[in-house]
Amino acid sequence: MLSRLSPNQLARTLAGMLLTIGTLHFVAPKPFDEIIPEEIPADPRILTYASGLTEVTLGVGLLVPATRKSSAAAAAALFVAVYPANINMVRLWWHKPVLYKAIVLGRLPLQFPLIAAAIKVFRAS
Repeated sequence: MLSRLSPNQLARTLAGMLLTIGTLHFVAPKPFDEIIPEEIPADPRILTYASGLTEVTLGVGLLVPATRKSSAAAAAALFVAVYPANINMVRLWWHKPVLYKAIVLGRLPLQFPLIAAAIKVFRAS
């Protein structure tokens, strides 16, 4: 679906996703705190807020033509950087019912189209 969108449409779509999820980091931070790998030596809440602020900032940046290119590059990097948390979520939810496992496993490959979309926006900007 994302591959059919123009770079401008992709930028708006990614912006909407980032603004929404970034805002959720502040409205309901606990689920985000819980998926941060314990091996990261920092306060999970601080990391949750920092990643939420980053997502909101990138979402706004993708909407502004003057900052779109750099925001798209940073968004691609962010999508790569948060992948370990997605993998950690699989580890944390492995004992849950099969539906939960299917959800977290299904999320893993979805990160790659997001990375590709951000790169497409970067290249077109």
